[in-house]
Order: sequence, then C-alpha cells, then structure tokens
Amino acid sequence: MGSRGHARTPPTVSRGLADPPRGSATAVANGYATSCMTASSDLGALAARTWERTLELNPTLATIYGDERYDDRLDDPGPAGRAARRALADETLVSAAAIPAASLDEEERITRDLLRLTAATEIADDEARMDLVGAVQQQGHQSLLPELVQFQKADTPERLERLLARLAAYPAMADSVIDLLDEGRAAGLTAARVVAERTLAQLERLLDAPAATSPIVTIPDVAREEDRARILDAVERHVRPADARYLEALRAYLPATREVPGLCSTPGGDLRYAARIRAYTSLDISAEELHRIGLEELETIDAARRVISSAAGFGDDTAAYRAALNADPAEIPATPAALVARCAEDIQRAFDAAPAWFSRTPKASCEVRAVDPLLEKDAAGAYYYPPTVDGSRNGIYFVNTYDLPSRTYWTAASTTYHEAVPGHHFQLALEMELEGLPLFRTLGFWPQGTAYVEGWALYAELVADEAGLFRNDGERFGMLDGQALRAVRLVVDTGLHAFGWSREKAFQAMVAAGIHPTDASSETDRYIAWPGQALAYLMGRREIQRLRRERERREGSAFDIRQFHEDVLRHGKLPLAILAEVVLG
Repeated sequence: MGSRGHARTPPTVSRGLADPPRGSATAVANGYATSCMTASSDLGALAARTWERTLELNPTLATIYGDERYDDRLDDPGPAGRAARRALADETLVSAAAIPAASLDEEERITRDLLRLTAATEIADDEARMDLVGAVQQQGHQSLLPELVQFQKADTPERLERLLARLAAYPAMADSVIDLLDEGRAAGLTAARVVAERTLAQLERLLDAPAATSPIVTIPDVAREEDRARILDAVERHVRPADARYLEALRAYLPATREVPGLCSTPGGDLRYAARIRAYTSLDISAEELHRIGLEELETIDAARRVISSAAGFGDDTAAYRAALNADPAEIPATPAALVARCAEDIQRAFDAAPAWFSRTPKASCEVRAVDPLLEKDAAGAYYYPPTVDGSRNGIYFVNTYDLPSRTYWTAASTTYHEAVPGHHFQLALEMELEGLPLFRTLGFWPQGTAYVEGWALYAELVADEAGLFRNDGERFGMLDGQALRAVRLVVDTGLHAFGWSREKAFQAMVAAGIHPTDASSETDRYIAWPGQALAYLMGRREIQRLRRERERREGSAFDIRQFHEDVLRHGKLPLAILAEVVLG
C-alpha cells in the first residue's frame, strides 16, 4: 500500500476468542481446525501477494530495501499506475474482509485488520485525488534519483545497465507528473503556491549546476570510470531535459496554485483534512481538539524550559538563554565532519546504555552520513533510512550540515536520539528482525502507522533523558525545544489546513515557540505540502506515555521498563487503537 492518503474510519479490531464449536466434538473440532488452517493460509497468501505487488508498483521502495529486481524501473504516477494501485487496493480489501477473523490468532487478526485498513486508505486517497493536490513537492520526483543512487548499486555490468534503464525511464515519469499538473488545474485541485515556488527554485538550482556534479553521477560506486561517463551521458540525455520540461510546466502552472495554502482552500477541504487527521493519527479527533492539545503542551514545555533558563542565570527569558547557547563557540561544529562525528559518538553512547532499557537491540548498526551538498538546502535537518533485510547495509542516519552555525551541538543530541538510537533505528531495525510476520508488516509503511513510528521516536527522546544521555542542561533544553516543535505542529498544521492561516502566521507561530527561523521556514512549508503528517508525532508520544502510566499503575513495583518497551515494539508498527489493546491486554 502507498504511504499517503486518506483513511476511512478504521475497522473494528476484535481480540476476543472465537465462539466454541458446536455439535459432535470430534467432527466439529476437525472442521474447526481445518477452517483455521484455511483462513491462516489464505491470509498468508494474501499478505504475500499484496506485498509483492506493492513492490512491483513501487520499484523505488524495493530499491531502498535492497531488492534489486526492479532497479531498472520507476514508479508510475500516471493513469496506468493509478489504476493498478487502485485495483490492488480493491482486491486486497475484498479478500481480507472475506477471511473470518474468528479463525485467526492474535497476530493474524492484526495482519488482517492492517490489510483492510491500508487498502481502505489507498481507496480513499484515490477518490479524493490527493495525487493532484500533492503533485508538486520539494521531495517530489525531481529529487528521487539523487536519493536513490545512495542505495542502488552500479558496480557490475548488470547493475549498471539497470541504473541506466532507470535513468532512461525518468522522462516518462516527469511527463506523467506534468499531465497531473494539467489535470489538477482543470479540477481546481492544485498545490499551494509557496510549495510550487520553492520547487521552482529547487529545480533552477539543480539545472544551474553542471551535470557532472549531480549526485546521480558522483555517488554511484562503479567498476570503471568509463561507467560513470555513461551515467553522465544518460543524465544529460534523459534527466536534465525532463527536469527542464517540468520547470517550464511549473512556471505555467504557478498562476493556478492556491494562495491560501491549507487544504481548507480546496473543494471539500474540511472533509479532506478530517480524513488526513484519521489517516495519520488513526484517531477520530477534531482539528479544534488537536489545536487545543498543542497549545496546552506548549504551556507545559515552556514551564520546563523556564526552569533550565532560570538555573543558568537567565530567569524566565528562555529566548536569551537560547541565544547564549547559539552564540557559544563550543556549541558550533567547526566542520561538517565534526558534526557527523559528534552524532556518531552520541549513537554509540545510546547503544552502550540500551541494555538497561531494552531486552533486545538491533543486529544492524547505525552509521552517520552528511546530506549531499546539492540536496541539503531543501532537505530536513536529519533523517533516517533503515538497513537492508539481508544485512548488507546498516541503518543510515543522514545529518544536514547546511547553514552549519544553525546545526548546534545542543540541538543535535535530541535529534540523534529521535532519528537514530533509541528512536527510529531501534524501532524499524527491530521490526525488520521480527519472525513469522508477513513482509508488508516488517517492511511496509502506511499512514496509520505514522503515529506509532514517530510517536516512538519522540518518546525515545524522553527515554534518552531518563537514561542520562544528555551531557548538560543545554542539551536538555534542546530536547525540550524539540518537544515544543512537535507541539506547535498541532497548532500550525490545524491552523493552516482547518482555519485558513497564512504561511506568515504559521511561520511566526513557530518562531514564537522557540523554533529557529531556518527550521521554521522549511517546517512550515513541509506542513503545507504534507497535510496531517505532522500531527502524528505528539499524538503517538502521548499514547505511548499513557500506556506506560497505566502499566505502572497496574503493576506497581513489579513494573519492568524493559518488558514494557518490548511489548510496545514486538508487533511492529500499529495504529494506536490496536497498540493499546496489545500493550494493555
């Protein structure tokens, strides 16, 4: 299933035992056992079939996971690809609903419900035509190849030919996106203007740079320099002309984009945003309630920040304390390599502390890399990619070294614990090691899992604090600033998409919450381009904290934090409602 879209109301998840068989004990028991075996095998076949087809329809996803079978292809955003994705969702939904839940064990019921939920989300996404609203993205198709070559190998003749075929397929992908622009303009479902403008600027930078400096050319590990020359030729013949056509199409599209950036300015925008809320939080909660929660969380975080600033001699003036931290030369990395080294050190410290908090740690390690210079201006401050299934590549934590004075050590620590260890790396790498689960659960991703995945990473920052990983109060203050970012996201995302806020109002709200203007600018544009996703972080963290408090209340002195974390992680990513059932029983 795709990783975007709307969710209908999630299907009810039943964990109760099936009714006992009636009639002749032996005959009924045998029939019941046969029925269970049939249901289990049908479910296993459906899950495997769905995942295999998902990889075929999303070949770039397969590449990221180390599956090289589709390395010569690109995803199809056009009508044929859309129809194929919809057909898969329709078939999966019908087939999963036909499997009787009473014949399945707990893990199988989770699998069945997730298949239904992800299929329903894909269908709702298709019907709402979110592909038109989201056709223009800074992390869109134009940035795909520079990212993919970090994972795709080109060190043998066969692998090189697959990469060259993929580059040759790029013009068709770009033309399909251009067609989406035309269709969206006709339907009144266009991108926000600010997103289109930033994407235009990104394309201009890409095209202004010499083709020979493109990451597509420089990054691949090739057997011979003649092979790199062939890649350069393919970029000049296929990629750059396609990007130039897309740039011209964007310029023509720009007048039709939305000046009011939120979904509320699209036809049926209120319903579209309500669906995005359900998709990314798996909760039926209103925009008004989310807005209120965000404001209340900010008040709590502000109080904690004032305690630290006061202890440092700045009283309640947290802005002055933050400015002092930013001005401290000891907090500013001297070079990109120094920032990468500091993050790697923090990851090792977290690994060393993990046995007191976790009963299992991932087999795969986590390496740190700097974001490629050509991509860094539009990239997030940091992000994580999971390891390959076969163990040939560790998890990778990418650190953005753009505008180095803004990437201070006191802010980097909590980001490392969030993105890498014990955050995303622990959750995703451990999930990939789970045995007996279908691959779509251990490798796949869907919107309803976002609150779990991002909620865990945000909760992991608090675990790092409990474990004493922050070196000083400055780093703890940075952690609180990070928590404030996720709280203000609720305020800003709802403000934009439900209440019609301007970009400037959203930006100022973030700066007022203590977010650095560089980050506030890119973050605001991210929320505009990706409605609802930013809600998941805080809502997921709050739910995991609630479950922990309830377990502590029930178990008292017998509470074991290692067992609690194991119970949260042992099923892989889950919608929050299902997570509560499996953790609390």
